[in-house]
Amino acid sequence: MAVKACSICKRLLTKDTCPVCNTSKLVDNWKGKVIILNPEKSEIAKKLKIKEAGVYALRL
Repeated sequence: MAVKACSICKRLLTKDTCPVCNTSKLVDNWKGKVIILNPEKSEIAKKLKIKEAGVYALRL
């Protein structure tokens, strides 16, 4: 199954709906990937405004 990105929170998924946003607005065209393990201490998570650990697309 192809990996898709949520168009709202940019989380990368293999499911049909985003568990964070509860939306089915997913896109196939995304670039870059960042893995956030500890968003409270991550400078990248703060810059990207990510508040939950997970795998995210950098650009949609």
